[in-house]
Formats: sequence, C-alpha cells, structure tokens
Amino acid sequence: MSVQERKARERADRERLIVATARELAEQQGWDAVTTRRLAERIEYSQPVLYSHFKGKREIIGAVALEGAAELAAAVRAATSAAAGPRERVAALAHAYLDFAADNPAVYDAVFQLDGGLAYAQEDTPEPLKDAFAALLETLEDVTGDNVHPGLFTETFWAALHGLATLTRARRLPPADTAQRVELLVDRLAIVRPGA
Repeated sequence: MSVQERKARERADRERLIVATARELAEQQGWDAVTTRRLAERIEYSQPVLYSHFKGKREIIGAVALEGAAELAAAVRAATSAAAGPRERVAALAHAYLDFAADNPAVYDAVFQLDGGLAYAQEDTPEPLKDAFAALLETLEDVTGDNVHPGLFTETFWAALHGLATLTRARRLPPADTAQRVELLVDRLAIVRPGA
C-alpha cells in the first residue's frame, strides 16, 4: 500500500469515527451536546483535525443525515421485500419508517429536522436522500390510485408518516395506538389496483 493510499484510508477512518461519535453523542444526550470540543475530546483528536474533515457541526449533521437516509432506505426495502401483497408492503413500509424514527431519534432529526446543509428535492440532492425517497416510491407507486402522480402521493404519504413519527415522539399522540393509526393511514390512502 502506498503512503497516499494509507493516508486516504486513515482520513476516511477518522471521518467515520467523527460521524459515529457525533451520532452516538446525539442519541445519548441530544444534538445540543454535540460540539466540536466534545467530539475532539471523545475521539482524542484536536479540534483542528475535526475542522480538516468538517467545517463545523452543520456538516457533521449532514454526514449523519446521509448515513441515516441510507439506513432508512435499507430498512424500508428489507421490510417491504418480505411482505406478500401491495397493501401488506405499504403497511410494512409504514411500520419500518416509524420504527426507524423511534429507534434512531437523533439520526431521524438529522435527516428530517435539522439543517445539515443538504439540498432536498432538488437537482443537487445527494444520492442517499434520493434513494430514501425512491425506497418509499417503489412501494407506494402501486397504490396511488388513478390520476394521482406517484411522486406526489409518496410525498403526501411520507408527510403523514413524518407527522405520526414526530407527534408520537413528542408525546402528542399515545404510542399504544400507533398500529391503529398505521391501519387507518393504509386503509384510507393506499388504493390497491385490481390485479396488483
């Protein structure tokens, strides 16, 4: 291995460590606890080393968001691939999404709530964000109903899931009724076409 290859590998390893540590700290204590000083202490590198990888907390949040979007897409695809029919896939998607949000609150916030400096729904949207949306669209395009654009339907269904996730986490909705809410959402919005 050349010196350049070794340095590139070490740099990538440091970046992964910074992101993993920020994520861990955010999950334990919230994003307010994530500072470059605390990260530097935890990973045992100086703050200038952190700044050589990320300009600041905003970029670190963006890196966590990209990781989280990829994980969300994988979770949705895994859940929907095991389901039998279109309606069951939509229900599996909804449960996988809500489980991801509940199990990874800081990561979920990085993806959907915080400013990580990432472009959403634009030409320059990073691939992991596009892929997370695509993972939803792949399942939902089969249940959009007539005369409804699949992308628009996916945005609307996602908005409903996001509302359920954030309101449940904020204890505005009782968690015990989540399964009933998912059933209602799927029953009202997912129109299974004959033969699908």
